[in-house]
Amino acid sequence: MCGIFGAINRTGFFDGPGFDRFVALTNLVAYRGPDDCGHLPLTLKPVDSRRERLFDVFLGNRRLSIIDLSSSGHMPMSDGKGCWITYNGEIFNYLELRRELEARGHTFRTGTDTEVILHVYSEYGEGGFDRLNGMWAFAIVDTRARRVVLSRDRFSIKPLYLLKSNGELYFGSEIKQLLPLLPALELNPGAMTAYLAQGLLDHDVETFFRGITRVPAGTNVIISLDSGNISGTIEERKYWRFESTGSTSASSKDLVEEFRALFFDSVRIRLRSDVKVGVLLSGGLDSSAVTTAVRQVGGEQLQTYSIVSEHEGYDERRFIDVMCQAGVANRKVTFRVGDVLDCLEQVLYYSDEPVAEFSVIAQYQLFAAIKNDSDVTVLLSGQGGDETLLGYLKFFFFHVQLLLKAGKFLDAMELLAGSALHRTALTQFRMSEARRYLQHDRRGIWQTMLRDSQRAPVWQCGDIRSRQIADICHYSVPALTHYEDRNSGAHSLEVRHPFLDHRLVNFVVNLPTELKIHRGWTKYILRAALPEMPAALRWRRDKQGFLVPEQLWLRRELVPVIRRGFRGSTLAELDILNDKKFLAYYDRFLTGNSIASSDIARVLIAEIWAGQVFQSGTSRTQIGHQPTSLGMQPAVCQ
Repeated sequence: MCGIFGAINRTGFFDGPGFDRFVALTNLVAYRGPDDCGHLPLTLKPVDSRRERLFDVFLGNRRLSIIDLSSSGHMPMSDGKGCWITYNGEIFNYLELRRELEARGHTFRTGTDTEVILHVYSEYGEGGFDRLNGMWAFAIVDTRARRVVLSRDRFSIKPLYLLKSNGELYFGSEIKQLLPLLPALELNPGAMTAYLAQGLLDHDVETFFRGITRVPAGTNVIISLDSGNISGTIEERKYWRFESTGSTSASSKDLVEEFRALFFDSVRIRLRSDVKVGVLLSGGLDSSAVTTAVRQVGGEQLQTYSIVSEHEGYDERRFIDVMCQAGVANRKVTFRVGDVLDCLEQVLYYSDEPVAEFSVIAQYQLFAAIKNDSDVTVLLSGQGGDETLLGYLKFFFFHVQLLLKAGKFLDAMELLAGSALHRTALTQFRMSEARRYLQHDRRGIWQTMLRDSQRAPVWQCGDIRSRQIADICHYSVPALTHYEDRNSGAHSLEVRHPFLDHRLVNFVVNLPTELKIHRGWTKYILRAALPEMPAALRWRRDKQGFLVPEQLWLRRELVPVIRRGFRGSTLAELDILNDKKFLAYYDRFLTGNSIASSDIARVLIAEIWAGQVFQSGTSRTQIGHQPTSLGMQPAVCQ
């Protein structure tokens, strides 16, 4: 985990005051990398030697030391041959790559994975980044070729934002680094509409700020400053795509064994660290699987950490306790309604954009407790398991729907009967959760909005494989990793995701659906591959994300906050929401159960965020320390 910033002038040069400003923007995310900092101006285009302190490229870095804690890991780092890198992330197969490169004549002076990236580029060019197994966002400046190469990992784990303005290009780990460089602060109404109406975040390259975009996952951006082209060129190139493995003649038993080997290896290389490692344990199948695998391949007892609710029945503590009874060390942190009121502004400051639900605040609290009360710096997470293994309830019903369309009625009936027998997906269906997948549904929060934009086609499901890829690339993983990155980064922690190893993802996505949804069970291959996991977890029936008593709070403690806030709504001033219609919608929520609490929570979160950004009268760097229009006083969360 680090923070990076960069500036590229394609048509001219920056000067001394520009350098000082860029240093400040790099240091704006010092919490992402408190261990070291570096700032480097470079000149790639020919320049009049009589003018001092002119440069056309700036690289900044804030380092969180994870691998090779010595000063030799300082960034920006040079290969000594004209290339420099600023980098955020981890390359987990760096040892294997290093041995491969040494066999080809390369020599290394550090023990870092950063240096390995430079040598991969030297040997293979930017096309070699598909050899990297990890999570990353980095910029390499090739002074000899007069170009800059930006790269982002395959699954949007590490953030990389862009701003293009008048021949200049800026990039950073967080949006807040780019906001002071915008010519005007403007809301992107399309992003806000998709968020409020469909709960979508990070589903495309657009952000909530007009003019700031994301580098797409699995993509390199090459910026040429060759003197033969006065303005230079910017080109995007995909370095990785899902591969279709076609049909396989392997037996189910062999495929289960191959899955187990891939999963265990993914966990093994993600335990590589020169600082202490822990595990995030929610009590769900995925985090329990990661914990089980760590015990098998790590040969060590790692501390696990969990967040639980002040109201029993809204969390998975009984399943967490099953792992504890199996000998797993665990620390629980309790999340309370007061934490919502105290910490939402800080969560929004670090996220830079609205978050989906109150559980994101709970995650922030968990990371705060880990940082304050332990010496752990790296954490393993179960994120990505639901998307790759068909864990979400929607996948079960998409599969049934596709079977019926194909005329496979007996298969569909067998699946439904198995689910009813085991009391799995069929017994957990909720219409309020399914509504977002109904193509022509315009009920709910749509009725309160002033803008009617085209809906993202989240309901499309040509086949299960394409549906999985859509969730991994657009509708699920990018938002979840966004929260985890910002919440962990706020506390100088790093989170790693064994289920998002690209070898494992590509393998599982191409497996027959029957190995993932089998006789009513979801994630069947994971259950089959881990006999070491306690049976109560391995064969648990329900699928439950981390819950908070959101509905309870919205009907009790948060009522005055909502009524007060929407009497002078910022969203209404921005022509996004009809505040009177929303309050009427909220009244219906208070008196019935047909409205999803997530609808209300998203609007409240968006209102607070909009007040911070557009009504506070302060620079974005101060947000999180100013009262909001809802009258909530921010507190320091410890």
